[in-house]
Amino acid sequence: MEQFAHISPQDTKKRLDENSIKVVDIRDEQSFASGRIPGAFHLTNGSIQQFINDNDFETPVVVCCYHGISSQQAAQYMLHQGFEEVYSMDGGFEAWRGNYEFESGEI
Repeated sequence: MEQFAHISPQDTKKRLDENSIKVVDIRDEQSFASGRIPGAFHLTNGSIQQFINDNDFETPVVVCCYHGISSQQAAQYMLHQGFEEVYSMDGGFEAWRGNYEFESGEI
């Protein structure tokens, strides 16, 4: 995969239920603590190396942001880091929160 792909919240949910993807959330710390996709990893400049160390490059990655805009650049960045299958979730967390359960609270 040379370019990231887009994925819908519905397909993200399906693949998450199948445990076939990792979701990373690039929103700010306060927004992430207020609500996030269950099991999402908070990806920041300070945590990206941990994510790279802890996950195989073959693991499909879905990048989530607020509305699905910023995640596109971050998804492309993840491809350049070596991840083979990377998606930007259309509509971002706002689209997710309107349709699916989410976690909240400090982590």
